[in-house]
Amino acid sequence: MSSHTTETQLKLIGKLLLEGELHCETGLHVGAGKGSLEIGSSDNPVIKDAFGRPYIPGSSLRGRLRSLLEQSSGLTVPAELVYLSKRRGQEVRIHQSDRPDDEICILFGRNSGRMDRVQGEALESTQSSPARLAAYDAPLDPESITPQMRENLDDELTEVKSENAVDRITSQANPRTLERVPAGARFRVRFVMDVLCEEDAPLFARVVEGLRLLEDDALGGGGSRGSGRVRFGNMKLTWRSKAYYSSGAAEKELIAGSDLAALQALVVEKGGSFIQE
Repeated sequence: MSSHTTETQLKLIGKLLLEGELHCETGLHVGAGKGSLEIGSSDNPVIKDAFGRPYIPGSSLRGRLRSLLEQSSGLTVPAELVYLSKRRGQEVRIHQSDRPDDEICILFGRNSGRMDRVQGEALESTQSSPARLAAYDAPLDPESITPQMRENLDDELTEVKSENAVDRITSQANPRTLERVPAGARFRVRFVMDVLCEEDAPLFARVVEGLRLLEDDALGGGGSRGSGRVRFGNMKLTWRSKAYYSSGAAEKELIAGSDLAALQALVVEKGGSFIQE
């Protein structure tokens, strides 16, 4: 846990900016939640921007990081989970606590109020803290879809993966299709972590931990069936102090062109000291 207490004072010290590339090692499906089907379209289309280009919503990146960090911290047991939604068949459970040193709640924010726990008495939360971590929508790099790749795609920028669900009694196949961004595609990612007190800076190590966990997990749908394997590369970490915004002081580039292993080594070595350099 962190060194935050109920007495910790919050005042902007600066921001850590992490930018880089997300490489699709296998096809990636981040669903659009389409309610109706068009003739000839996939059963499960990917989300696209106003220009018809696939992208990864920041909410998908942030939510996956939070989920993986909750799991690695042992915070997915029923007593640590609260309901965001109890709608039957669409239940949403996340971790939240009132502990002032809870790193997950500090990074991703929390609201005060009454929340039903999955197990045990309701949480009457009195702690409210701003989210430190922001994850931005990741646009597709169109140049990563090469002419050779386009020759084998079902659409200009995506492929359609056909799957079959087989009934265990009758052996009847139930075909379904999944639209995916193809392996080899790249997206441009950007994360910003606010440092609102000196105790915040070491929390960036948890962000890097979450990204490394994601590389050995899956992003989006169909992960257990081979989709969604990703890798991060060409990462750049920059520190912008409060003076950068108030008086135009220079930013400090901490690392550039690295993979997550090199980034993590830097973060472990520096701890929270880079905010004072």
